[in-house]
Amino acid sequence: QVQLAESGGGLAQPGGSLRLSCQGSGFSLGSYTVGWFRQAPGKEREGVSFISSTTANTYYADTVKGRFTISRDNAENTVYLQMNSLKPEDTAVYYCAVDKKVRATWVSARSPWYEFDYWGEGTQVTVSS
Repeated sequence: QVQLAESGGGLAQPGGSLRLSCQGSGFSLGSYTVGWFRQAPGKEREGVSFISSTTANTYYADTVKGRFTISRDNAENTVYLQMNSLKPEDTAVYYCAVDKKVRATWVSARSPWYEFDYWGEGTQVTVSS
């Protein structure tokens, strides 16, 4: 059974850090582009960061560039999102998702969220003092 499970969310203070994990099971996460998305209450789901299967290519939304870092450990079937210098506007439910389509990662990064094939259930990140 194909599953994605996010973890690592929680409460952080402004300027603080959190590290999210996305664990895949039932398939090889390392074969695909993986993206992190987030959705705040009343807002559209937005792409945050993406990583290619080979880790050679990474992409970031302008709102998180320089603060977030995506990485992956294919041996552990896991993708990570290190979030530093957190801001209250980073508060959202964070999801990881897999794009099974054979296309360049930069195309995946610019595609709407509903084109991604597998999704986790999300993890809440709250940034507040």
